[in-house]
Amino acid sequence: MTTMPVRDRVEAMLRAWDGYERRRGATPVIDYDCAPLDPAAPPPTPATSRFAVLAELAAVADELNAVADGPDCRADDRLRARVDADITYLRAMFGERLPLTDYIRRTQGCGAAGWPDDHLAEVGDRARASLADLGVDWDERLPGQLARTEGVLRRQDVPDAIEQAAADLEPLVRAATGTAAPYQLTIERVDVDAYWSYWLDGAGTAARLRLNRQRAEFTETQARVFALHEVLGHALQSASWYARWSTVDDGAVRLLSVHTNTQVLLEGLAQALPLFVIGDDAAAVARVRLTHYTQLVRAGLHRAVDDGVPVADCVAWARQRVPFWSDEEIGDALTDRGVDPQLRSYLWAYPAGVDWFVALADRGGAETGAAVLRAAYQGPLAPADLAALWPTGPTIGGTHPSDRAAG
Repeated sequence: MTTMPVRDRVEAMLRAWDGYERRRGATPVIDYDCAPLDPAAPPPTPATSRFAVLAELAAVADELNAVADGPDCRADDRLRARVDADITYLRAMFGERLPLTDYIRRTQGCGAAGWPDDHLAEVGDRARASLADLGVDWDERLPGQLARTEGVLRRQDVPDAIEQAAADLEPLVRAATGTAAPYQLTIERVDVDAYWSYWLDGAGTAARLRLNRQRAEFTETQARVFALHEVLGHALQSASWYARWSTVDDGAVRLLSVHTNTQVLLEGLAQALPLFVIGDDAAAVARVRLTHYTQLVRAGLHRAVDDGVPVADCVAWARQRVPFWSDEEIGDALTDRGVDPQLRSYLWAYPAGVDWFVALADRGGAETGAAVLRAAYQGPLAPADLAALWPTGPTIGGTHPSDRAAG
């Protein structure tokens, strides 16, 4: 009788857990399936409960922790990290609330110290300068001025604009990353009362992009940035991992979930990708600079609400630093990070990732940047892997636990 490898057992558990959540109409566990397809395999049977999943994952964790160092040590370490992230997130779904530093370390694989005021000020100055070059003021008029400068798209024209931008920019991204993997994209419009304007998921080479009608408004510049982020970032990157795993089995879990340590890479690079491939596009670069700054402000709110800073103080802190944010945007940022166990983990990957990748683009050097981009499209990299590729880079997740919204 053949014993199923531990990695395959973990993937089976994740599929069963994902099936359980989908059957309940809850948030899916698997966001992108990069495992080679087996057309003869039966559809997974949904788990009977979250407790059953937790018990199975805990048993695998015990088994992995009992394995001594050996030739498969690195693969076992990756499995341990993945299973620990799943267990940590699942326990959070039951109401367990670890300190944020521990929760982020065990799920996203990086620190959660936050960034000091002087770093935030420096990033903000660069964003203001980039926007000033476009004639955009740093006040409540910024969103409207920026949209007019970039060219507002009619909603019915958005899908075509994204597809055209992706087609135009694809050769540049393939040259920078070294991938030849094919992918197919389907664009859907949905109406969802959620924080996101768009969401990408998929399996193998097929990606589905959902545009949220309640939030998704685009300019011509945003269509280019978006095409890089979602299509040539997430979709092409995931298809590239699928292509590699179709010929090479390195023991990694091939089911991507946003509560795990692939997200700093995925979201960080996707946000900063314009700096690497269209760095001469002033409008796109300004968007990245603005995103970098606002993500660090969101990180300050993330830390503050977790530390129990009064809501009024959080709102005042955010308004002072981002005068063009509405009360709704600030409220959503606090709610998403303070209440939802998935977003409490996942949304930290955005500031942690963009801060590291913007630094890589700005001062990492061409050789190091090229090496990181090519490695990023070969397979998943945890924050520790990124740090090993650029040892002199900034600490992922920040270095100053004293930096809080109340400070």
